[in-house]
Order: sequence, then structure tokens, then C-alpha cells
Amino acid sequence: MNGFSEHGLDEDAFGEKGNLVSAFDAFPKSKPQYVTRTSGGGKWTVAMLLVSSILIFSEFTRWWRGYENHTVAVEKGVGHNMQINLDIVLKMACSDIHINVQDAAGDRILAAEKMKLEMTNWSQWVDNKGIHSLGKDAQGRVVTGEGYHDHDEGFGEEHVHDIIAAAASSGRKAKFSKTPRLRGNVGDSCRIYGNLEVNKVQGDFHLTARGHGYQEWGAGHLDHTAFNFSHIVNELSFGAFYPSLLNPLDRTVSTTPNHFHKFQYFLSVVPTAYTVDSSSRSARDTIFTNQYAVTEQSHEVNERSVPGIFFKYDIEPMLLTVEESRDSFLRFVVKVVNVFSGVLVAGHWGFTLTEWAVSAFGKRKRSMSVGVLTGKSHEAYD
Repeated sequence: MNGFSEHGLDEDAFGEKGNLVSAFDAFPKSKPQYVTRTSGGGKWTVAMLLVSSILIFSEFTRWWRGYENHTVAVEKGVGHNMQINLDIVLKMACSDIHINVQDAAGDRILAAEKMKLEMTNWSQWVDNKGIHSLGKDAQGRVVTGEGYHDHDEGFGEEHVHDIIAAAASSGRKAKFSKTPRLRGNVGDSCRIYGNLEVNKVQGDFHLTARGHGYQEWGAGHLDHTAFNFSHIVNELSFGAFYPSLLNPLDRTVSTTPNHFHKFQYFLSVVPTAYTVDSSSRSARDTIFTNQYAVTEQSHEVNERSVPGIFFKYDIEPMLLTVEESRDSFLRFVVKVVNVFSGVLVAGHWGFTLTEWAVSAFGKRKRSMSVGVLTGKSHEAYD
């Protein structure tokens, strides 16, 4: 066959002639005429290519997206000041509202003198898209974080590079949006917004009614029927103002039918650094801001208590660093080779087992049908 007998059954006739280097070939070849292609082998090859493509694509997306490292350490240095960014709509007249800040150092700040107060209409804000109650989405469903969060980083669902890009687009000189033009001559609500410098210590931010809470000369006494502390928090953040970053209280609404009602928010503020390059601290690769966790308590109070909105914040003495990293390209190539090699080995074993099963089943089937060829039933051979 193919001149085999003319060579005296020489096994070298099955391989090609080569030099000394070919003797070290670890991948011996067979001539095409001695290779049989089967439909089963073709199906396994297609399956292996499909599985390899899916796994390699998954590995590529994981490498391209990178991973995030969270590091907590004691904050270095001493920060004396901190900026509070507030944008809130309160369903009361601006002249009936008092805004004060008092911190653990004993300092008291008349925030109303440093922030802007403008009359507006409640309906222009409460129907805005995205407004929701704290802990619920825009449809009123309780937010659990399951089902759409694939990681637990701050500022919603964003990755580190998304957060840095959003902060860069906001700019260091970001400003609050303009108050919508009044519908009618007189508004029924007050918009309070602006930036406020405070001491970087524990403190309370209070919004109360005129003549209640802090005693002030000439403030007068406000009729209790004018109390309505229903409010919409458009923005509440600490540190540099980045309007594009979403915080827990942003775009939340709280309403009450009671005149004497007390809203309390307990905030735990954590200084946070987001970076995509740990070796660089440039503004392009790193931003320093603050995250906070919030707990709300609201209830009706009697006339001996002070109604209002109270933000109690505490600064944690730590720095959370969230760094986005990515494996080197060489490591990615090694992972791809490992994935492809594993699929090849698994596919070879699968093909071998299926071929053995088909062969064993075929032999059994032929032995069971021997009576058809000889005219004898297979029971006669028992």
C-alpha cells in the first residue's frame, strides 16, 4: 500500500526525511493518507472553538474592566475645614426659615447668611424625574441593592474610572443649576442652596422655623399653622462639589401632613480617594472626596419640642482608598493560553469517551443482530 512493501516494511517510510534537528521533534506528524476525519470529531472541534471563544471573550472583558482594591488607613495629616454642598427645597417661605450649623468645637454658623434662598413652587420640583423617597426608587420600590449592583463601590453603580470621569466633567468650579422661573407671582416653597465652609469635626446642620430652636433678637414668633417641613434634597455632599456624583440623599423627597414634625438624618462621613494610578496623585488620575452612610428618623413631636430638619454628621478618622487596577498584558495572554489549553484537553477527553461509547454500543448491537445474518437467533449461542 503506497509503496510500503517496496521499502521492506521500513517504518521510516511513514515519516518525512529530515535533518538531525528533526530527531528532537516533540510533535510527530502523520501523513494525510493515514488520518481519518469523522463527523464526530468535527462536531467536537466546533464545540471546542465555541466554548473557547466565549471563555476568552469573558476573560478579555474582565481584564479590560479591571478590578478594584479597597484600602482603609488612618487619614494622614489634619484637615481643619470641610465644605458642605447643599441644595434643598423646603415647603415654607424663605423668611420663615432659620438655618444654623453648630459643631463639636462650639462654633455656630449662621448658614442663611452664606447660602442663597429663593422662592419657588413645590410642584416644579416634586414631579421631576428621579425624585424618590430615601431607600426607595422612583417607582416606590424598596432599594435592596440586589439584581442590578455587580459591585459595592460608592456613588451608585459607577466604577472608579466612571467616577473620575464624572468628576472631571463637573470641574472644580461647578455651580448649582438656576432656580426655575416662578409659576405665578408668589411661590409656596423655598430653595436653599450653596456651599458652606465648616470645621472638620462632628456637627449639626439645622433647618428650623423662625422663632423656634435658636433664640435670635427680633426674629419674631411664627404661627404654628405655617409649619411644613416637607422637603426635597437635590444635593447633599461633603468636600469638593461634583454635581455628577450621586450621593445617598440626592434627589430624595420626604413629606408630612403634620405641622410639628422632626426629620433627623444621621450621617457617617468617610474621606475617600478614587484613583486609577496609585503611583500618581494628579487630578486627572485621582480625586479626593467624601462618602457617607445615612440613617433617617422622622416622627411627629409635641409643641414643647422643636420641629425641623436636622442633619447630624460625624467625620470618621480614616481614609478609604479605592484603586482600579488591571493585570499586565502578558498575564492576560498567559490566562488566555491556559483557557484554550484547558478546553483542548477537555475536548480531547470528551471526544475519546464518545468514540469509545459509540464503538462499544456498535459492537453490542452487531452481536445482538447476528441471527439476522445467519438465520439463527442469538439465543442459540447461549
